[in-house]
Amino acid sequence: MKKLRLGFPKGSLQESTIELFKKAGIKISTSSRSYFPTCNDEELEVMLVRSQEMAKYVQDGVFDAGLTGFDWICESGAKVKEVCELQYAKSGFRPVRWVLAVPNDSKIKNVKDLQGKRIATELLNYTKKYLAKNKVKANVEFSWGATEAKAGRLVDAIVELTETGSSLRANNLRIVEEILTSTTRLIANSAAWKDTWKREKIENLAILLKGALAAEGMVGLKMNIPFKTLPIVEKILPALRKPTISNLSDGNWIALEVIIEEKVVKKVIPALKRAGAEGIIEYPLNKIIY
Repeated sequence: MKKLRLGFPKGSLQESTIELFKKAGIKISTSSRSYFPTCNDEELEVMLVRSQEMAKYVQDGVFDAGLTGFDWICESGAKVKEVCELQYAKSGFRPVRWVLAVPNDSKIKNVKDLQGKRIATELLNYTKKYLAKNKVKANVEFSWGATEAKAGRLVDAIVELTETGSSLRANNLRIVEEILTSTTRLIANSAAWKDTWKREKIENLAILLKGALAAEGMVGLKMNIPFKTLPIVEKILPALRKPTISNLSDGNWIALEVIIEEKVVKKVIPALKRAGAEGIIEYPLNKIIY
């Protein structure tokens, strides 16, 4: 049987990626003692590897495809095919940011003020390129962890990953500049992308994963309504697309189906009921394929 070797992100993205694959119809089961998860898709051979290393392994053909952040693609300089963007992170669906941060009482106001200063970061290569682009010479050192604690004590500034900025604020740090915005990417090895079977398999993965992401926060609604109230109901429904309408055996009634944001359901359903809708059914969505 043909197999696609897939690199699966270990660490902060692991659980959210497992959940995304589940909604896409692919069940990944991991063990704390193994780097080789089981998968209900027999055509996938999955291995856990840290996102920081993923792009290099995909470039070198160790994996045919993998999931990693755009930041780590930039950091590694690996030559890979970016198949699609998947906008999700550890704790939500917003992009993550790499920011230049300093203590609240620091005199550093912009990147130019870093001339001759010391900076700690895990994003070493990209930070050096960013400084060079701004014609700033500074001492950039790799941080093995606890980066936020080093600012103002061991170094003058840090370049750190953040989603909301709350951890930086908790450590009395302020953001000076944002240097990179990153989202998760499905990437492929160039040789695998030229292989007809592997490319189709990777493209199928992209379709399913994007569909699962598109369904996040959305639900479906079905209902029966009097035909005469259709204009009123259409104004109530903030439809993703025009609602699907079907005729019922009773010519005075129609069946209507629509996809809407889950957060508005609590307001929409009572309004629909008052407009004459009956048999209202709300159902969850796993995927929306555009």
